[in-house]
Amino acid sequence: MFTRRTVLGVAAAAVAFAATPALADWKAEYPEITFAVVPAENASGVTERYGPYVDYLSKELGVKVTLRIAQDYAAVIEGQRSGEIHVAYYGPSAFARALMTGVETEAFAMEVSKGGVKGYYAVFYVKADSPYQKIEDLKGKNLGLVDPNSTSGNNVPRFEMDKMGIDPETFFSKVVYAGSHENAITALQQGTVDVAANWWNAEDDSNLLRMATKGMVKAEDYRLIYKSPMIVNSPIAYISSLPDDMKAAIKAAFLESHVKAKEAFDRISDGKNEPWVENNNSNYDTIIELNTFVDALKKKKAS
Repeated sequence: MFTRRTVLGVAAAAVAFAATPALADWKAEYPEITFAVVPAENASGVTERYGPYVDYLSKELGVKVTLRIAQDYAAVIEGQRSGEIHVAYYGPSAFARALMTGVETEAFAMEVSKGGVKGYYAVFYVKADSPYQKIEDLKGKNLGLVDPNSTSGNNVPRFEMDKMGIDPETFFSKVVYAGSHENAITALQQGTVDVAANWWNAEDDSNLLRMATKGMVKAEDYRLIYKSPMIVNSPIAYISSLPDDMKAAIKAAFLESHVKAKEAFDRISDGKNEPWVENNNSNYDTIIELNTFVDALKKKKAS
């Protein structure tokens, strides 16, 4: 005999049964998620900064999340293209390059600097005791850039120098790609280069200050001689082929992490960032235009 309570009970069980396989499906298909980070600093620094956050993601998502420290910016792009990297912390230009070359990836979160600022800057540093006051003073010297796919470490600097009428390959004696933002400062420290490009968020938040906090350099030994217009902040992106419920779970884990894992969240930026905000690919249209401009410069010089 079926009572109203029986019917409701059967209905509830049916809903639970229907929901459970859907929840389990993506975890069965993806028992491990790879999260990659572009090489802003050395490998041990990235591990120390992101290790607790990856532990939080593993616990929150219920599957193992593995941190991959990319060898260079291109490795993140190619890793998402092949499907080996499921989630990536890109630089803006690297993400734009991924979109430009057909990688099916979706920005879902953006970092936010103190004060709700959704952007950062490219800067040029020289040694504090050097005579150089502006880029134009460095003709015939050595320039340190970061990576061909770095926004603040290559593309914006090249764009800004072009506006100054400077062709880096002819203006400077040598152009060196250091491989990471830390390495660019180290090259300046060692005298390998005379000026180095880097990222800068605010007076109290920059790669230089993070290196100083770790005892790698003394911040007062360097002087900023140029700061670019604001660049849109970096995205977190997952590959489009992931199941929708999996993407929803990943997105929620990031957007809620400042509450659920505050200490791990704060470690990423040394407590300088505000909570992640929602993001989408259209926010990087201007960076695609920037990349296109830099590509055209290269072709013009090569012809």
